[in-house]
Amino acid sequence: MKKRIFYWTLLIVSTIIAIAFVTFFDIGIPTTGLTRATADFITNLIHLIGYLGVFILMTLESALIPIPSEVIMVFAGYISYLGHFSILFTVIVGTFGNLLGSLIAYIIGLKGGRPFILRYGKYFFISERHLEEAENLFRTRGDFVILAGRMLPAIRTVISFPAGLGKMNLRRFTIFTFIGSIPWNLMLTLVGFYLGPYWMDILSFFEKVDIIIGISFIIALVIYLKT
Repeated sequence: MKKRIFYWTLLIVSTIIAIAFVTFFDIGIPTTGLTRATADFITNLIHLIGYLGVFILMTLESALIPIPSEVIMVFAGYISYLGHFSILFTVIVGTFGNLLGSLIAYIIGLKGGRPFILRYGKYFFISERHLEEAENLFRTRGDFVILAGRMLPAIRTVISFPAGLGKMNLRRFTIFTFIGSIPWNLMLTLVGFYLGPYWMDILSFFEKVDIIIGISFIIALVIYLKT
């Protein structure tokens, strides 16, 4: 645990220093185009099929698919700023997407058990250690961790699986998952909404340093899987 904290701290500090250096000295570095491609894909999808796009993406995010809700709901918040979405309905749709995806993960845990993660977890960037951490949280904190876990990055994606594995009461699981998803989705939507006037500036900034972020992401993935 201490080694992991050290690696994460070192990565975060190094990334911030690199971004600050490039920005302060206005150094031109190659861009990957990933920021623009990601922004265009999610924005176009949501524009094309509206709230259904938010629902589908948030369902996948909660069904053990590593699609960051931080990206989905912030973009949806920005579209709310443009006047195409209602903040309230965006949060509701995202929350129901979380619920459906979580129920899928719950059923996988209930029916597939640990062998499913041990065999297929690598395809979802979930290792046995990640499952054990989620199981320990569920075992020591009980049902409450389902409520709190919906507001924790990374944990929120896998916490439904041990709930199914532990045969948690389905009604309590449904209620806790729904309630726990609301604050997270509301916060992210509001972030996108209030950053609306500065959206293009923010996008341009991330485009400029996306190669640094991309390298940091790859290193973070290695740390996540190996420590």
